[in-house]
Amino acid sequence: MLYAIVSGATHGIGKAIAEKLLSEGFSIAVCSRNKKELDQLQAGWNERYPEASIIASEADISLKEDAQSFGDTVLANFPQIDMLVNNVGTYFPGKLSEEAEGQLEELMAVNMYSAYHLTRRVLPTMKSAGRGHIFNMCSIASLKAYPNGGAYGVSKYALMGFSENLREELKTENIKVTAICPGATDSRSWAAAAIEPGRIMEPEDVATMLWAAYSLSAAANVETIVMRPVKGDL
Repeated sequence: MLYAIVSGATHGIGKAIAEKLLSEGFSIAVCSRNKKELDQLQAGWNERYPEASIIASEADISLKEDAQSFGDTVLANFPQIDMLVNNVGTYFPGKLSEEAEGQLEELMAVNMYSAYHLTRRVLPTMKSAGRGHIFNMCSIASLKAYPNGGAYGVSKYALMGFSENLREELKTENIKVTAICPGATDSRSWAAAAIEPGRIMEPEDVATMLWAAYSLSAAANVETIVMRPVKGDL
């Protein structure tokens, strides 16, 4: 049995990744702030994947204490961590000079610090095993500034920097680090945008690319995955 952690897995990309891993024989640990959604998902997954062990923890891992507690729960129940997917994130557009007070702090906590604290909590176990794969859900906003990117863009640049430094640090530990940078993908962030069908990517597209990167030989690592809608960015 293989074991994975996927943060923010109740909808969108995180849910698609969790279901892809379950279909490939993984046991998974997921977290969300929404207990009702977690309970519904876990019940459905238990029925569809009866041989998998599934941990579904209510946690706000933008808070250091919750991130560490979630990590501790997983380590107490899983014998190893084969994959960590730091997927939790949120989006607010805005200009740095005009956005609401506290927006940078909130976006950094959700998009960056959650990955930092959860990774640090479980990394000793991965190091002891001498293997593992960490995926950080970055964004095309991690690669190039764009209008109204604001603090969101800053937080995603930071997550890319975290990914690159972590990869360099873990090369000798046989632990892979991949940054995934999707463009517009069907999710709650785009729910009110009335985008024409087929104009943006499906969450399953991202899950498929993650699995392709994970499936390579032990000697190969995909450092960065960049994905955009075929018609380009919105």
